[in-house]
Parts: sequence; structure tokens; C-alpha cells
Amino acid sequence: MVREFDLYIVPTPIGNIQDITLRAIEVLKSVDIIACEDTRITQKLLNHYDIKTKCVSYHKYNEHERVNLFINELSSGNKIALVSDAGTPMICDPGSILISEVLRHGFSVTSLPGACAVTTFLSQIARDDEKFVFVGFIPRTAKQIEAVVTKYKFENIVFYDSPERILKTLKAIQLCRGNIKIALGRELSKLFEEVVVNDIETVTEHFKDGIKGEIVCMLYAETLSTNLEIADKISILKSKGFKSKEISIILSSLFKYNKNEIYKAALNNFKEN
Repeated sequence: MVREFDLYIVPTPIGNIQDITLRAIEVLKSVDIIACEDTRITQKLLNHYDIKTKCVSYHKYNEHERVNLFINELSSGNKIALVSDAGTPMICDPGSILISEVLRHGFSVTSLPGACAVTTFLSQIARDDEKFVFVGFIPRTAKQIEAVVTKYKFENIVFYDSPERILKTLKAIQLCRGNIKIALGRELSKLFEEVVVNDIETVTEHFKDGIKGEIVCMLYAETLSTNLEIADKISILKSKGFKSKEISIILSSLFKYNKNEIYKAALNNFKEN
């Protein structure tokens, strides 16, 4: 027996229209209303799978005014599915206001597994550490970009960007982080899918004639062993009698460095007192 919910969060394909689950199709057919960003885009998917459910627009510009409509529908016993133009709702797409209000009014919510550009991208990128920081769409200005990529320099940073801005973004990153290793994916799941892993200069040269498609990018984390600033901090704390474990706690707390990496650097590169 399958449990029924009031609001279903339903992922849709990020490019290849066949990347949708059987359960997602079943839910979209069974609910009374589909809340979607752009009814024209969603209708193409529905037509392909012969889904006749009514669509109602729900996007970042009308989130507040649509909430009462959906709450009234749920109060009448109707079921709703929330979709975005592509991928999983709530991952850089609207839905937070609706979910909050639905739960506040006592209705149930569930999310179906499915397509997401972040996981699709990361599942084909080799990396030493499973941890990553997802910052959504990266800021536009060089100063804002520097703040983000510097704050998380010891983590793998994953972000979205537009094809119109990505090369400018990479130049801004190179100015503050150097010619670091990155992975860049475009047109995921589509005919011209491409994933390039190399340093910024090489990737920029590869796309010097322009780039098309939705962009997902990852900046590889810097390692502490090559960072003189952190080595100096460790050295100072060691000279004051602090142990490696204590140093890892202090520096990770004060500067948001990775505690395990700090501990390894302190233990391997400096003798304990």
C-alpha cells in the first residue's frame, strides 16, 4: 500500500526528457494540480507522457500570491505536485514559501528522488574528499566572488553559472585563487554534454570561442600542505606549546579551516613538543 501525501515535490529531467522516474509520471498524472515555473516548458513534458493534469504557474515573482490558492485547493481535498523547469525543486528553484505554508497548515509533504544537476555532475568527477560546499548561483561581482571562493578555499566548491558569465567568473576566481584545478560541466544529459577537468587557464582556453548550455562548476579544494600562511599559524601555536589536536580546533574555529587537514599538517610537518 502506497501512502498518499498532499504536496509532492517532483524532479523533472535536466535535459534528456527520458530522465524521469515511473513514480514521477504516476504522481503527475494522479494529482489535481501541477505547480510549475513556466507552464509552457512543463506542458512539453506533460504532452510527451500524455499527462492531462492542470498546470498553474508558480515562480519567484508570484510565490506569495499563489500560496492562498494552493492552500485552498489542499483544504478542498485536492493534491498538488510542485515541479521546476528542470531538475529538483528547491535546489536554486522556488518552493520554500509554499512548503512552509503547507506544513504550517497541517498538510503533508514528500519529495521524490530524481534528476539534479549537482549530483549528476559530481557523480562523474573524481575527487579525494566527498565533502563539498554548494553555493547555488555564484555572485556576479568580482568582490562577491572573491569572498565566496576565499571563504571556502579548503573545500570543494560547487556552483551554477550562466554561459554568458562563466568565463568572466573564472577570470575573477583566478585573480584571487590562482590557476587552480576546476571541473566544468555543460549540457548535462544532453547530446552535446561536456565535462572538462583541468586548471583555469586550460579550461578557459578550451572555451575561448564561447560556451553554450547550463553550467555546473567545481573548484577543487586547496591543500594545507602548500599554504604558507597556515603553516606559519601552526608554527606559532606549536612554539607556544599547543598540541596538534588543540591547534586543529583553534584554527578551524577561528578561520573555518578543515579541522582534519589542519591536524594532519600539524602532525606531519611539525614535531610534537
